[in-house]
Amino acid sequence: MSQPTLISAQGLSVHYALRGGLIGPKPYVGAVENVDIEIAAGSFFGLVGESGSGKTTLGRAMLRAAPISRGDVHFDDGEVSYSLKDLGKQDLKDYRKRAQLIFQDPYAALSPRMTVRDIIAEPLEVMGLTSSRTETDERVREIAAKCRLNVEHLRRFPHAFSGGQRQRISIARALVSGPKFIVADESVAALDVSIQADVLNLLKAIQEDMGLTFLFISHDLSVVAHVCDHVAVMYLGRIVETAPTRTLFSTPRHPYTTALLSAIPSLDPDDRGKVQKLEGEIPSPTNPPPGCKFQTRCPHAIDLCRTQEPSLEHAGTEHRVACHRWQEVGGEAN
Repeated sequence: MSQPTLISAQGLSVHYALRGGLIGPKPYVGAVENVDIEIAAGSFFGLVGESGSGKTTLGRAMLRAAPISRGDVHFDDGEVSYSLKDLGKQDLKDYRKRAQLIFQDPYAALSPRMTVRDIIAEPLEVMGLTSSRTETDERVREIAAKCRLNVEHLRRFPHAFSGGQRQRISIARALVSGPKFIVADESVAALDVSIQADVLNLLKAIQEDMGLTFLFISHDLSVVAHVCDHVAVMYLGRIVETAPTRTLFSTPRHPYTTALLSAIPSLDPDDRGKVQKLEGEIPSPTNPPPGCKFQTRCPHAIDLCRTQEPSLEHAGTEHRVACHRWQEVGGEAN
């Protein structure tokens, strides 16, 4: 990547313990397994996959909001450098200023008992980033203006706003501490299509204005194509393909990526009825299949796929794929 790496994961795994017997190893569910990922400073990095693939857990682990069971996440913005797994209490508090989350549901994410001003100002007060109420109010008004919120909105409560306006309030709250890294977790999924476009354009404008780095989590590939410059595809806790957006959409190499792209609805009437779908359901992470995790749904699976899990291999410039047969079955998206 031409830009320096802001945040990266090496062998990152997130496990959650399950109830089990008193004898033998403790059972667990592997929400994220052995993930390697690099996000360049100033990029808009997309993370896609079906529900249950581990996208949200990976995003939260990169914020240290989910436990890191194995591996590590490294953050370096040129001013400070952190190893997230061993982050102390004070360093974690400082990291919270530099890395923030935009939640999916703009209705559940805002307290109905607080005014918009208090919601946006809360990170400043909790982190002690301002020394007076006047300074806090100035910062709140500045961020509100960037998020296209009027001054009179600051005195109102969340119930007075539409879904798009509430999401802009959530964005303002995430930005007020002056972060460098933002995880946007399905941040437009609950909005109407026209409102989605408005919020996406706002995020891009803010990114360019403030020099932010985004990890944009979504299951909507058309949205990802619109805003992201690099994309990683996730399946059952693993990264199966990663590439620049144009490369991934024009020349997908993994059968799962190809299937996802073929399922994007087209506005062309001649394509009506041509939408494809993956057969079967994503396996349970409590009992994943052996070998390649996609082999139970892959039309190209062979015996090797059922016994040996593939590792990410280079398939071109900045293009990596985890598939034993990618050179044979990789093709262009329709």
